Amino acid sequence: MLIVWHSFRDNWTNRLPCDREDPFKETRPMTADRPTITRFAPSPTGYIHVGNLRTALMNYLITAKAGGTFILRLDDTDQDRSKQEYADGIMEDLEWLGLQWDRVEKQSLRMDRYREAADQLRANDRFYECFESPVELDLKRKKQLNMHKPPVYDRTSLHLTEDQKAAMRAEGRTGYWRFRLDQERINWPDGILGPISIDAASVSDPVLIRADGQVLYTFASSVDDIDMGVSFIARGADHVTNTATQIQIMQAMGGTPPSFAHHSLLTGAKGEELSKRLGTLSLRDLRAAGVEPMALLSLMARLGSSKPVELVSSMQDLIDGFDVGSFGAAPTKFDAEDLFPLTRAHVQSLPLSAVAADVAALGVPDTQAQGFWDVAKGNITIKADLAGWWHLFRDGAEPLVDDEDKAFVAEALAMLPAKPWTTATWHDWTEVVKAATGRKGKGLYRPLRRALTGLDAGPEMADVMPMLQVVRGI
Repeated sequence: MLIVWHSFRDNWTNRLPCDREDPFKETRPMTADRPTITRFAPSPTGYIHVGNLRTALMNYLITAKAGGTFILRLDDTDQDRSKQEYADGIMEDLEWLGLQWDRVEKQSLRMDRYREAADQLRANDRFYECFESPVELDLKRKKQLNMHKPPVYDRTSLHLTEDQKAAMRAEGRTGYWRFRLDQERINWPDGILGPISIDAASVSDPVLIRADGQVLYTFASSVDDIDMGVSFIARGADHVTNTATQIQIMQAMGGTPPSFAHHSLLTGAKGEELSKRLGTLSLRDLRAAGVEPMALLSLMARLGSSKPVELVSSMQDLIDGFDVGSFGAAPTKFDAEDLFPLTRAHVQSLPLSAVAADVAALGVPDTQAQGFWDVAKGNITIKADLAGWWHLFRDGAEPLVDDEDKAFVAEALAMLPAKPWTTATWHDWTEVVKAATGRKGKGLYRPLRRALTGLDAGPEMADVMPMLQVVRGI
């Protein structure tokens, strides 16, 4: 059985290989004496989604809190799928959120360095060439599973002679390259999961270079992290096995592995798998839906931690309050609808100066901008909602009048004083109407609000009256 030990939880979970005999005897120490350098390493094969953001934000906040260096590293070794439009989109999304990187690195520009590192590992007898086809490997895995054994590569190619390799090539087979793991325990103190110990003998030697020559993530990332001095990596719990193998790869190259923290994976609101929906949860889609950057950052900086989710007013407050150790290992539920109450609270807290461009774009005169914002802001969730209010004030609303109120509303509108209307107009007018018709309370105010605004609720009518430019008849 494949298992991992989380010491802080005092239990076993079905994830990764580990045994019970003193698993943390040689736990690697944290590297607090090193400068804090983190990285966010997306592949430019699509747009950033909320899962990517969680990783990017954690690394950014860790760096910002320590006054370190945050690297944006584009994992673009797959030239067939990597596109400049996605690279540009990644940077645009990060800039929208205010996550500023210190420098950009591209793996596609480092291919010579990866070849050099591969030669070093070959010279040190840590790289070996393999020739099994995908079909052959699949048959081996199925056989192992049928025997109730973990599907670990059997190292057949490790023992091939040069003559056997030449015969394979003569058959038209192209070799690919695996890293030879030292079959010993791999330990590290994880910043979220706690101490972790993995038996490398229960993990397949990882493929680092494909038969077509493409350098894979596990290798390129290891080389980059060593060369760039990365000292801390926060990433998803699905990378724990990668971390174990990458620690050995880095050590084989003479480097010091960084410290790691593996955050939980996101699920849907009901605990369902989120991965199939991530395409609909891209940052640009959330942005188009009106979600505000600070609302998104506030949620993602606390979701899955012991701290309550609440709107944070500034990036500096996010940085000051961030603690990677406050996050738990359990799968974390994400519901995009939770972003809108936070967006509403953020938008409604803004001064006119923060939305002046949005207000001006609607055609609101400068002389009315402050009044318009004061009236509308308490009744919107996203900035785009402002358009509906300006349309109402400028063009008037389609009246909502019940049949039994038609005569009353027509009589009341005939008593409406001439413009200009002020904040006193509503009170003065309704007092006259009350005296003339005998109506009062809800029977007086509700039909008049609905006739003027087409709505059952909204801002105080005293504040609405100065903004109304047109009142439609019934």
